[in-house]
Amino acid sequence: MNFQEAVEYIDSLQMFTKKHTLEHTKEFLRRLGSPQKGRKVIHVAGTNGKGSVCACMQAILLCEGKRTGMFISPHLISICERISMNGRFITEERFTDIFREVQNIALEMEADGLGHPTYFEFLFGMAMKAFATEDMEYIILETGLGGRLDATNSIEKPVLTVITSIGMDHMDILGDTVEAIAAEKAGIIKSGVPLVMDGSNPDAAKVLKKAAENAGVYCREITENAYEIRKITGKNIAFSTVNRYDDTAEWEIPMAGTYQPANVVLALEGMSLLLKGHHASWSQALRHMRWPARMEEVKEGVILDGAHNMPAVKALAESVRARIDGMEKRGRIILLFSALKEKHYDEMISYICREIPADLIIVTEVESARRVPKEELKEDFEKYTDKPVFTEDTSEKAWQRAMQEKREDDMVYCFGSLYLAGEIEALLRRSEYAEF
Repeated sequence: MNFQEAVEYIDSLQMFTKKHTLEHTKEFLRRLGSPQKGRKVIHVAGTNGKGSVCACMQAILLCEGKRTGMFISPHLISICERISMNGRFITEERFTDIFREVQNIALEMEADGLGHPTYFEFLFGMAMKAFATEDMEYIILETGLGGRLDATNSIEKPVLTVITSIGMDHMDILGDTVEAIAAEKAGIIKSGVPLVMDGSNPDAAKVLKKAAENAGVYCREITENAYEIRKITGKNIAFSTVNRYDDTAEWEIPMAGTYQPANVVLALEGMSLLLKGHHASWSQALRHMRWPARMEEVKEGVILDGAHNMPAVKALAESVRARIDGMEKRGRIILLFSALKEKHYDEMISYICREIPADLIIVTEVESARRVPKEELKEDFEKYTDKPVFTEDTSEKAWQRAMQEKREDDMVYCFGSLYLAGEIEALLRRSEYAEF
């Protein structure tokens, strides 16, 4: 198979396979040669912020000269984004080579009556095989969903666990209370493995700390008291950590969300534990990192964010208001929005209309069978706002409309779905949109 055929094969697994137990995933890894052996695995779970924390830890490990692999999900444009080695996405050629090896094992398991690994399990196996082949010393693993039953939790002895902010998402699978969701995330906590956790939600924090206590592990809780935001611009946010990290009192990162300092401090605490202290070079490493679609200013006055659930939308609204407060001159606020059916979009829209002073809204549909029809999104917005709401058939047409509407001082925020973020990121890479 070539690369495209390999991707089509993996995509088909979403329809023809079912989730397996952790014992099945452990057997999958065993047949792959136990690629996790001898590697230092950092395991990350949470509702929001997982990708940002992983990216920060990767940046720090690389600046320390550590051979580092990272497995994340979902991807925005290419499936290769899910597997990184030393800060670079796996190439299509290498992806295809690893795919062939892993497919042979998957088909062997199926022939033995054990069942074919699912989409996520297969990609996890590919990542671990790639990391072992390229001799990665550290491996950063982001959970796909939950934690307790996630395929990544088949790793029995990580060197560090990190749990980011917890909120209401995937309730049909993880539970309909914060405490129930936190309990699923807490499933990655293991005896003898230190935990760094976001403590911003007291109900979730209580569950996590109890799980850590039961496991007898060191637990470091991070709250908003660990940092103070100093300055927010279009592209950056600066914050202080009250001299927690030696002589580095102020940090600056190229992600302007007010929620990002908490993620950075989680990463800093985790790395300080693993690497026995902080080094001044970390500040520069974080200053120059990039994590797409996290309050990313993709062009002047245009922000792309992956917010796609209520906790993330609340965080985005806080960032929008913080930026408005810091402006000497404010133009209009234009929203470009889309959503998937399972994401409680009516609740998100109600909140958006209450908390973001938008002047104009553009809704569209993403390329997914689970997309919400644009007319339904328009009706929902019009229940909560008297501002004009326009519909466009595709994200490309919606982007064009937003750029036509935008004046010099206006701000455009594109969010609501990771599919939308990916489609706009892909759009901006096309030559005709390079200066749009």
